[in-house]
Amino acid sequence: MTSDEDLCAKLVGHWSRRVLEGRTYGDYQSMGLSGGQYDILREVVDAARAAERRGTAEIGQLIDRQAREGCAARYRAGGPGGGPWR
Repeated sequence: MTSDEDLCAKLVGHWSRRVLEGRTYGDYQSMGLSGGQYDILREVVDAARAAERRGTAEIGQLIDRQAREGCAARYRAGGPGGGPWR
């Protein structure tokens, strides 16, 4: 069984790569993300773009690490609060 944290990291990592490829951006719901997960995605994409500008070679590893860290923080207390859309 996949934990919420693992699922979040997989989704954010996948969609971050797609965004960086220029293949999508926009509606978080069409990506299957919550609003909070989309916030993590935007942070990951921003960090990856900054790394690309600096010439960092391992963007994929950066995406995976940032997605994992963001999702771990989000689900640390068992999950987000404030309603099912969070």
